[in-house]
Amino acid sequence: MTKSTIHSFWAIALFALLLNGCSMGQMVARTSVTMLDGGVEALNHEPDYELAREAIPANLKLLEGLIYKDPGNLALRLYTAQGFYGYAFGFIELDDPRRAAELYRRGYEHGREGLRRLGVDLELESASPDAIRAAVASLGADAVPLLFWTASNWAKRIDLDRTDPAMIAQLSSTAALMERVMELEPAYHHASPDLFFAVYYGSRAPMFGGDYDRSAAHFARANELNSDRLLLVDVLYAEYLARQRLDQEAFHQRLTRVLEAPAGLLPEMELANAIAKRRAAWLLEKEQEWF
Repeated sequence: MTKSTIHSFWAIALFALLLNGCSMGQMVARTSVTMLDGGVEALNHEPDYELAREAIPANLKLLEGLIYKDPGNLALRLYTAQGFYGYAFGFIELDDPRRAAELYRRGYEHGREGLRRLGVDLELESASPDAIRAAVASLGADAVPLLFWTASNWAKRIDLDRTDPAMIAQLSSTAALMERVMELEPAYHHASPDLFFAVYYGSRAPMFGGDYDRSAAHFARANELNSDRLLLVDVLYAEYLARQRLDQEAFHQRLTRVLEAPAGLLPEMELANAIAKRRAAWLLEKEQEWF
């Protein structure tokens, strides 16, 4: 986001927080959504990794301030869930997994509250996968973004705490949410549901529910839908499937390809590709340790 956009966001947030009337605060929060649409799009196009890293925290606090004034605003809940996921994955997780897990938790809670307001009125963490499937079965395409970012935050939080059996037991519940996304809009956010299931099946041995062939098929579909231009597909393939298979050649080749990819490969996901390059470099530093 540009500095002018950030300053405009903060002006809106400050105005909302100073208002005495709840209804006026809600009005400001709701009229800010159009501006937020443009801000998210601009951020996705941002090629400067460090600029994005510095901009995102202030905008997350802006979003939480707006939600304080309008807690039932589903668009704000969605942006906040997406924002916490993106910030944790792109900028925090590799250096500080504990903090990233907490950020994923916060993103998950915003998504969960959004789903509750859509009628999914059950405790997701304790509900069975079948109960979750039944609860989301009536949701339509407009619920896809909240379903996706809620499941994504939840699954990443679990991924960072694999020593806790209670957390691992919830993994199939995250898939129950994402299954509904696959039914409604499988190509959502550049085939991200395919990437979710590629990691879901590729990150575990078959005796623990993994399925390497299904993982590979999801990775292949994600690459096809993105015309092989979303670098995160190769990064996640290396990090989860190639590593689980002990396939060092695929691990090295995929990550090297990412680092050698030119800028501007997928302009609407320029920041995601910049994040992929950073993650690829970090993973290659682990190659001798892991293989």
